[in-house]
Parts: sequence; C-alpha cells; structure tokens
Amino acid sequence: MTRTNLLILMSDEHQARAMGCAGHPFVRTPNLDGLAARGIRFTDAYTPSPICVPARASFATGQPVHVTRLWDNAMPYDGAIPGWGHALQKGGVPVESIGKLHYRATEDPAGFDTEYLPMHVADGVGMVWASIRREDERVVQTKGRMLGDYIGPGTSKYTDYDAAVTDRAVRWLRDRAASGDAQPWCLYVGLVAPHFPLVCPQEFYDLYPPAVLPPVKLHPRDGHPRHPWVEKQNAMMDSESKFRDEDERLRAMSSYFGLVSWLDHNVGRILSALDEAGLGDTTTVVYTSDHGDNVGARGLWGKSNLYQESVAVPLILAGPGISRGTCDTAVDLLDLAATVPAHFGLAFDAPGTPLPDLAAAPADPDRAILSEYHAAGAVSGAFMLKKGRWKLNHYIGFDPELFDLKSDPEETSNLATYPEHAVTLADMQAALRARLDPEATDRRAFADQAALIARHGGREAALKLGAPGATPPPEIAR
Repeated sequence: MTRTNLLILMSDEHQARAMGCAGHPFVRTPNLDGLAARGIRFTDAYTPSPICVPARASFATGQPVHVTRLWDNAMPYDGAIPGWGHALQKGGVPVESIGKLHYRATEDPAGFDTEYLPMHVADGVGMVWASIRREDERVVQTKGRMLGDYIGPGTSKYTDYDAAVTDRAVRWLRDRAASGDAQPWCLYVGLVAPHFPLVCPQEFYDLYPPAVLPPVKLHPRDGHPRHPWVEKQNAMMDSESKFRDEDERLRAMSSYFGLVSWLDHNVGRILSALDEAGLGDTTTVVYTSDHGDNVGARGLWGKSNLYQESVAVPLILAGPGISRGTCDTAVDLLDLAATVPAHFGLAFDAPGTPLPDLAAAPADPDRAILSEYHAAGAVSGAFMLKKGRWKLNHYIGFDPELFDLKSDPEETSNLATYPEHAVTLADMQAALRARLDPEATDRRAFADQAALIARHGGREAALKLGAPGATPPPEIAR
C-alpha cells in the first residue's frame, strides 16, 4: 500500500455544530463543507478536556488527562511523554508544524522536526494563577474581560497571526512540491480562530448581522438557573456580565461566527495551495479543533464545561482511499492521535482507535467517550461520560447531570433526579468508574496543582504568573 502525506489542520474553540455540513442554519463554511463532502465527517466527536493546554497535550500523547496529569493551562506539554510526533520521527517520517501548538517551549523535544511560527504558553509557564482553584483560595477576576477589551469588526494580533500561519503553510506546500522529494510527510497546521478576542475582519463579520442571530438558549435571565458547579466555574471570569450593553453581546456573537468563516477562508487557502502544488491526490487531510465554545448558551462564553457546545468538536477526514459520508460512532482526539502513526504503518501505544478503522466498522452506538476538566474556575473536578444516547456530567461534591441526547440534543432537561432514570444514572456512573476513580483523580489534580504553585513561590507569587486571558501570539513579520 502506498502511504499518502498527512495534513492536520487544527483550529481553536470551534463549536462542532458551527459548520454548514453539520446542519447549522446560517454559518457559512464552504471550504470545510467541501472537505466533508469528499470525505468522512465524524458527527459525534469530543475533546479529552474542554480547555486548550490539557486537550492539546492529550492529542499530542494520545493519552487522557488523568494519565498525562497535565491538568490545566499551566501544565503544558514538553515532550516528556512520547507522542505521535515521536513515533513518526522514530519511523523516519518527516513531521513539521506551523502555528499554534500551546506546548511549553520551542526548544522542547515535542515531536516535530521543525516548528514554524510556534505559539506556546506565555513565558513557558502558562496561566499559573488559574491553577489556584479551591473556592477559599482563588481570586475572581473583576478587572478586564476574557473576550477582549474591544469586540466587533476589525483585526487583532490573532487574526494577523492566523494570516501569517496560513501564508507560511501555503509556502511550505509549494516548497515541498518544488523539492521533488516524494517521501510521505506529515504537516500539522495550528490556526487560532475562532478563539477570542472576538475581533473579526469586516467582510466576515458582515456575514452575520443581528437579524440572523438566534436567541440564546437556557439563559439565566429567562428563568433557567445554571447548575451550581457551572455557576461557580463561570463566576471566576463571568464574561456575560461584562458586556456593556445588549448590542455588544450581539457583536460578540457576530464576531464569533465571523471568525468561524475567517477560519474557513484560511482552510480554503491551504487546501487550494495543496491542490495547486499537485499534492491533493497524494495527501490525506484532517480537520478538527481542540474544543468548542458556548457562544452565549446558558449565559456562558468560552469553553470550560461539559455541555455539547464546549466539549464536542468538529472532525473531518478526507483523502485518497477515504470513503464519503458520515460516521456516527462516538470518537475523540485520542482516536485522532492514534490515527497519525497508523496512517504511516507505525506502532503507537495509546488507547485510541484509528479513525479509518472506526469509520469502516459497523456503527458502535455504545462506544463510551470520556472528557474531564480540572482547570480555570473549577472548584472541583468534572467528568463527562457519553455512551449511546446518554450523557453523564459527574461533578465532585455536586449533584450529577444526566441527559438523553437522542430526545434532548440541546441538553435542556436534567434527568438525574427522575426516579424512572435511576437505573440509567447508576449504569452511567458505574461505566465512568470503570474508566477512572473520580475522587482519587480529583485529589491527584489538586495535589499536582498545589505542588506547581509551591514551585512558583506560593499563592501570591502564582497569582502574578501567566497571561490574564488569551495567550499572546509570537511576534510576526508581515
């Protein structure tokens, strides 16, 4: 069998449903839709953790968060745990990256032969202040706001960075084709959009005027109280309360969806360059994101919870020999990690299953997927188990949530307190405990974070370490 090249495109904070091919009623993503039309879209894909650094560490290593013990945005991947990049290097496959990785530092042996324009955690330490999670120790952010000081049309350091990353990827593909080297390669491209700050190039912002924006679901102001764990998590940075007025909240939505179309535009440029370089017929392409975004649902913004808007991700696979259609078996980024070495016929010791194998097999409606959160704002650990139509959100020290995603895909009704669902709840809790011990995992996360804070000089010193919101991109020459 002739091995093809592998191009991995990963965005940041792209809600799984925010694509035309996923059935969204108004979001415009023609390039991602075209990619899905010639490949497989995985309709039920998830992140191992709904926040950047742990999710990306799990994708790099193919291991869940409770195994990597890289719990939050102050515990970046440094290459110490072997990942799929190392497997490719060991197998002699050229593997390079362009753009956002959100690892520790460029000098770390993270599994790439070369990193172009890498974006890593701030100062190599990340958001140490957010590792202080206990309710009696943490600090609620009252100054500034996570989504950015300005919201609306325009450009930002992030949109400039994405443009530069796209330019570099286009050049990389041209140079590779011109080299005449026929050896199969792997290129990872990390784009930032639609991650906040919510500033969007005008032409894409204009695609989403207020008239097309739907009312947000389950907003507390409409009489829908948030789950107590979610309320405490959100209180740390509460973006909804910091909008200046209703018009700005709508601008935030327009900007998010505009950034999705800006992302799609950049994906289109890269895919066009792939074809123009004559590499389209010999390259398999994967598109995904590290996690989703709430975009105002429940009065929440960003990620950091276990609802579908936050924890589900888009995932598309297309290329030579890849069938067309959809795969409804539940998958996650650990499966994508397993896919990369398998694509080149290389061994990789990780729990995931290569995506082509899952797509080729009969649909498995009961395949269980785990996600977990131990990061910013979480006063205790939170664990999601999705199995078949059922979804369990298990919170340490708080009541659980149980949703029937078949009859209630918007997660509007928590069935955990219904007597008629007691057996299902018990079965889902048992299935979760078959994967890990939630209480022991929670204790381990807090202990590791306490040790991290101590290494940085204690609580007061830790509160001063790390970016207050979005990680700054590297300086770029335009």
